[in-house]
Amino acid sequence: MNQTYLGIDIGGTKCAAVLGKGEIPAEGAGGLIIDKISFPTRQPRGWQAVTAELLDTADRLLAKNNISRDGLRAVGISCGGPLDSRTGTVNCPPNLPDWDNVPITAMFRERFGVPAFLQNDANACALAEWRFGAGRGYDNLIFLTFGTGMGAGLILDGRLYAGTNDLAGEVGHIRLDESGPVGYGKAGSFEGFCSGGGIASLAKSLVAEAVKVGKPTALYNRPGDMEAITAKTVAEAAGQGDALALEIYRLCGEYLGRGLAVLIDILNPQAIVIGSIFERSGNLLVDSMRKTLEAEALPGALERCEILPAALGEFIGDFAALGVAMNSDRTMEVES
Repeated sequence: MNQTYLGIDIGGTKCAAVLGKGEIPAEGAGGLIIDKISFPTRQPRGWQAVTAELLDTADRLLAKNNISRDGLRAVGISCGGPLDSRTGTVNCPPNLPDWDNVPITAMFRERFGVPAFLQNDANACALAEWRFGAGRGYDNLIFLTFGTGMGAGLILDGRLYAGTNDLAGEVGHIRLDESGPVGYGKAGSFEGFCSGGGIASLAKSLVAEAVKVGKPTALYNRPGDMEAITAKTVAEAAGQGDALALEIYRLCGEYLGRGLAVLIDILNPQAIVIGSIFERSGNLLVDSMRKTLEAEALPGALERCEILPAALGEFIGDFAALGVAMNSDRTMEVES
């Protein structure tokens, strides 16, 4: 049986082709990746040019590692949505606006003669953390992106759940308060409070109030500082003990707890794995998050659910694409 998988990670800034082994080696998930080639997307040149380079890059990667097309088992593709995983088409993601009904899986299937599968990046990351990272060993798992935006991938009863038309897991759209930072087009949403842009927006609002009353903060020393505020600069100031920065992350943790309580009450997962900002700055969030969870979530469900930082770090995109490819065995099993 062919045991080499090809992963394709498509982003607005960069793309990558990744080769992976069919089984996790004894040394762990880090030994799964055989080789990788990445390149800048340069999106304005159009989807035809980008997909042509993706296909050629995949060919080069196989040749470089002396793997024939016959040596591949499947191709997995991770890309931002909206998309249709069933037809394998990408439908105008915000960072790839001209990708209108692009039949990406058909292109790889025709070039390499093996099954090709597509998932949105949150679902692909959920597969990655479930197969290779912090979610190994669980049958009911939620992965939260908590980066530029807030989205979820759902593993339910040991299978990826994408919903009727690939919109399951859009938790960033849940409204947590009547007002607040805008995320996913909605004020007071989960994404508004718990994302990089949301934290920056909340911080700017609270810093403006502090400046108005003359309250000192490391986040604002001179005109122009307001525009430089990001989730990262707030975390750095909090790490140095700035009271306002600590309060911003306390509030973010509180709303994170509210959002998690909704997910725990509805889905009763064994674990929730949270990436990006939680992975880096969880120490600033966990106390208020846990306090809110204990007040909001069903005790019986909460006590059976672990809240874990993602384990795959900056390489999660590589593992995500391979996770989609390796999940193809389950997909083909269901379809047969």
